[in-house]
Amino acid sequence: MSTTTIPPGADAPGLRLFRDRLGERPLTQIALFVGLTALIAFLGRNLAENMARVGIVPGFAFLQRPANFEIGESLIAYSAEMSYARAFLVGVLNTLAASAAGCLLATLLGAALGIARLSTNPLLAGSARAYVEAVRNTPLLLQLFFWSAVLHALPSARQALQPLPGILLSNRGVFLPVLRFEDERWWLVALGLAAVFAMAWVAVGRRLGERPARRRRARSVLILALLATLAAAAMLLGVTIEVPQQKGFNIAGGLSLTTEFSALLIGLTVNAAAGIAEIVRSGIEAVPAGQWEAAGAVGLHKGQTLRLVVLPQALRVIVPLMTSSYLSLAKNSSLAVAIGYPDLVSIANTAANQTGQVLESLLIMMAVYLAMSFTVSWLMNRYHARLALRER
Repeated sequence: MSTTTIPPGADAPGLRLFRDRLGERPLTQIALFVGLTALIAFLGRNLAENMARVGIVPGFAFLQRPANFEIGESLIAYSAEMSYARAFLVGVLNTLAASAAGCLLATLLGAALGIARLSTNPLLAGSARAYVEAVRNTPLLLQLFFWSAVLHALPSARQALQPLPGILLSNRGVFLPVLRFEDERWWLVALGLAAVFAMAWVAVGRRLGERPARRRRARSVLILALLATLAAAAMLLGVTIEVPQQKGFNIAGGLSLTTEFSALLIGLTVNAAAGIAEIVRSGIEAVPAGQWEAAGAVGLHKGQTLRLVVLPQALRVIVPLMTSSYLSLAKNSSLAVAIGYPDLVSIANTAANQTGQVLESLLIMMAVYLAMSFTVSWLMNRYHARLALRER
């Protein structure tokens, strides 16, 4: 029978295995893990006992019960007799609508402000800088209160302001022209066209990926074909442009954006645009000055140089930073509850107060915001990977 002798000061074989897997001080890490698990189990048991004492059953079964409360605005059909699950869905859609519209508008406004910051016109550059400094140095919650107060101070519907033809501003909200389809199946046609266009766009990109000039021409033809198809579909489906009209003490027709939604959208857009402006400015300044000089030497004017030479290179710096701005905007939309907009947080608070299922409501909110953040990060990382330089 053979025996193994362990040298003095050396680790036992079992301890060496743990150290290889867990790093330094494996026993301390195991003790911490066991302690945290026991603490979580104790808190969970305590919570379950307290909920049982007041007659609350842990779990998500309450989602099937009638909500019994109304929601001020909803993108889908909803009434108080419908379930809590439907109410949460309304909140998720309201949050997504505000976040998506905010990201789009903030990108457009922020890009314009970032380019204006680099203008040689001192008045334009100074105005853009003053905007950025004023917005970035005041709390977003205060800005939301400001925009809410401004919109509520607008004239009544009977004396609504009309800054542009077809656009009305009143203390009941913002009213915009909207397309109306006589055929209710228009969304099926739109979905089919979008799918065909997306597949054609990807196919062109794969087939002509190494020939950018031909790829741009092919995609231009695709866009023209899509516009022509949309025009033909609109004629067949009987589309009309519905313009809001003042009628008596109210405004009829058009797309109506409530005061709360408008205040939230303006606040998120204005706040996020200030950060995006600085990102765009720093991204453009990161491109070497030689690129401007080289483009000028071949006859490009400043607009062409910015669009064709500088911005494509600056995007490699801009896109990763834009991801953080989009994530912040999506999470900041939870402040909507402060101005009365029925977003996910507002509806979850109401549900938690009525049912006592506070933990479950918090878990639903965390899951939704995590899913939104992961989706935005994944899409932006994919786009950034396409922009990255590839060595050959």
